[in-house]
Amino acid sequence: MAADRADEVKLSGAMKKLLEEDRSLTFGHNDDTNEWVLGGRGKMHLRVAADRLGGKYALTVTTGVPKVPYKEAIKKTVTQHARFKRQSGGHGQFGDVELNIKPRQRGLGFEFENASVGGVVPKSFIPAVEAGVKEFLQKGPLGFPVVDVHVILTDGQHHAVDSSEIAFKTAGRMAMAEGVPKCSPILLEPILHVDITVPSALTAKINGLISGRRGHILGFDAREGWSGWDVVTAQIPETEAQDLIIELRSLTSGVGTFTSKFDHLQELTGRLADDVVAAHTQAVAEA
Repeated sequence: MAADRADEVKLSGAMKKLLEEDRSLTFGHNDDTNEWVLGGRGKMHLRVAADRLGGKYALTVTTGVPKVPYKEAIKKTVTQHARFKRQSGGHGQFGDVELNIKPRQRGLGFEFENASVGGVVPKSFIPAVEAGVKEFLQKGPLGFPVVDVHVILTDGQHHAVDSSEIAFKTAGRMAMAEGVPKCSPILLEPILHVDITVPSALTAKINGLISGRRGHILGFDAREGWSGWDVVTAQIPETEAQDLIIELRSLTSGVGTFTSKFDHLQELTGRLADDVVAAHTQAVAEA
């Protein structure tokens, strides 16, 4: 990103020209981490691109390793009640909800359901409850967005005068904040599908590279139209693939290449998960 926010429009134009000049560069916004990500053929390639922005376009940019878009999910079902009540003269604020918070199958995303009856929560306030739930899901107890959750509004109470959208939104958020930590939250890391192209004589070395990065080999096949070359297919955690090109080039004397794309989210446990959460907590505290 531009070191000076006033240069962000200028940066956009400069990047467009840079991509036209070098088709091997990629540039796009990662909505999960709210970062602009520049992709290339390795650290040196990216460093040269950043230097060109400074030299040719007089732009100073701040750079760093892209953040990994970790997520959270839950393992247990919990029913949680929350009441938001405030009285400070005149009309007060009152919202009362009971939510059933359930895990969903991986990849199914978020679902909100109203199962309350008898008008205990007026229909006009139900979208506010959902909004409060969604607001909490942006940052769960581990510090990351929460996914694959089914939230059911099962009960509640309202006040004819003091109830409002803000009160029910707050009550919904409170119920999630109190309930989700009881649902056995877990950390999820993104797993990439990776295709690595190398000379066949080096395929065995690539197997070791993948296993050393917590990867899982799916198979390999001859590269179509390239005699003496293989394509090794694997799944590798995104965090392990960030500097993969460096080791790959070293093992293959600079000729190995790879492509990758997001495949799925997978639970991360133990010390690795603890380290991710600790590092994230520290980064937020220092920001």
